[in-house]
Order: sequence, then C-alpha cells, then structure tokens
Amino acid sequence: MPGPLLAGRPTLPGIALLVVDVQPSFAVPDAIVEGIRALSRPLYTVATVERHDESVTPFERQLGWKPAPDDESLVAADRIFVKHGYLPPAELIDHLRDRKTERVYVCGIQADTCCLAAGFMLFDAGLHPTLLQWLSVGSSLDRSADLGARLWEHHFGSVLRGPGELELSK
Repeated sequence: MPGPLLAGRPTLPGIALLVVDVQPSFAVPDAIVEGIRALSRPLYTVATVERHDESVTPFERQLGWKPAPDDESLVAADRIFVKHGYLPPAELIDHLRDRKTERVYVCGIQADTCCLAAGFMLFDAGLHPTLLQWLSVGSSLDRSADLGARLWEHHFGSVLRGPGELELSK
C-alpha cells in the first residue's frame, strides 16, 4: 500500500531504507523513531507493519503474545507492506528490484529476529542489506541490538553502528 511520503521528493538512486515493524504494538524509543524519520527524508523508504492473524502466524497460540490486528507504521514511508510473521512479504523484494535498488539500509524492531529475517530475504535476492544498529532495537534477549549486529556481521558483513558511518551514495 502506498505510504504518505511525498512521491516527488528527490531520493538517492539505488538505495532504500527498510523500516521493520516500527509500530505502536512495540515499545520503540522516541529517539529511534525520530532518527528513522529524519533518515527517511533523503531515502526512498519502505516499511513493514506486523499485524496479527492467528490463521496465518500462530503468535498467540505458540508464544502467548500477539501484535495488534490494525497497527500502522510510526514512520511515514513511500510504500508500506503488511506482514504476518517474521519475514517480510515477497512483494517487498519485487518492489525493491523494480526500483533497481542495490543497497538496503535496514532498521527497526528486533534486530536479531525480524530485521535479521529481512536481511536474509534481501541477501538471497542479491541485494546488499546493511543494519543500522543505532536505529534498531533488539528482542527481549538483547534490547541493545548487539546480538543482532553480531549476527548481521556474520551473515552479511555489513553493520553501521552510528550515523557517522552512513554513506548516502552508491
């Protein structure tokens, strides 16, 4: 579904920002939400929103928890993709390929699960995923996102730990 960002604004070619599950169901620190919003201005931005549908993903039955059935992204995006479970929908990959995206900066919720699942999909699709650790939160095992960053480095080799490391060019 289209998002609320201005379609005509200039963005950097070949680069996209993927915002994973930054939504009211998750306790996202305000500083992270604001940091992602600022970064979304010069970048083509896509976001995922996790919604609950027990018939698709058994969160409540297996984990005793569920996201809301109607959450919206806390970050405006050019395109928003609804997902049910850890993986982003395949349409997200198709959309990025159609836009000739090469590098995807990834940030958001659960660097060690949902962001990591997105990283595997991006990597397997031939794209270059990079985790933005300072704009990510880990799972309840490690809210700092250090575990997620270590997993990203091991699997994809690309983690940025602070905004000074960000290169906004191909």
